Amino acid sequence: MSDLDTRRRIEGAVFLVAFACTIPLANWLIGNVGTVCVPDGPCLIPVAPGIVAPSGVLAIGAALVLRDLVQRRLGLIWSFAAIAVGAVLSAFFAPPALVIASTVAFALSETADLLVYTPLQRRGLVLAATASSVVGLIIDSIVFLTLAFGSLDLLPGQILGKLWMVAAALPVLVWIRSRDRRLGILTP
Repeated sequence: MSDLDTRRRIEGAVFLVAFACTIPLANWLIGNVGTVCVPDGPCLIPVAPGIVAPSGVLAIGAALVLRDLVQRRLGLIWSFAAIAVGAVLSAFFAPPALVIASTVAFALSETADLLVYTPLQRRGLVLAATASSVVGLIIDSIVFLTLAFGSLDLLPGQILGKLWMVAAALPVLVWIRSRDRRLGILTP
């Protein structure tokens, strides 16, 4: 195995661990961190003036990009394995109803993300990751809010909060793409 393959696999493992941890982190944030915590509901954070979202948007927005990076470095099978590991880890950080809602939402959104990312990746990392993340965050937001809280009242904040995280990741994606080209790192 070449040094570049070793580097690709090590980076993939880092992305994999970070990605798998985003589901339990999001569930923990929703129950523990926010400027306001609704009784028997989520802890909320402001994402724009007058717009709030459950605090887990921070982790899930990052997850949408991390899944693409896992696939880029390790392949599809590892992406699905990370979703499963994250779901299992969530059971230790959140009530069962929240774990089920987040797992179902995450599985559906990440599958949609994967279906968009995979064909677009040949056109470029930034385009593929951005388009797939937008599709994934909309699906994740709708499914999660419906299952967890029975309401889409927080939908604008959910979508905006996740968009902020995807936008924050764009410079990193540009840097990774440039570095991959410079180093000649091949992706699966």
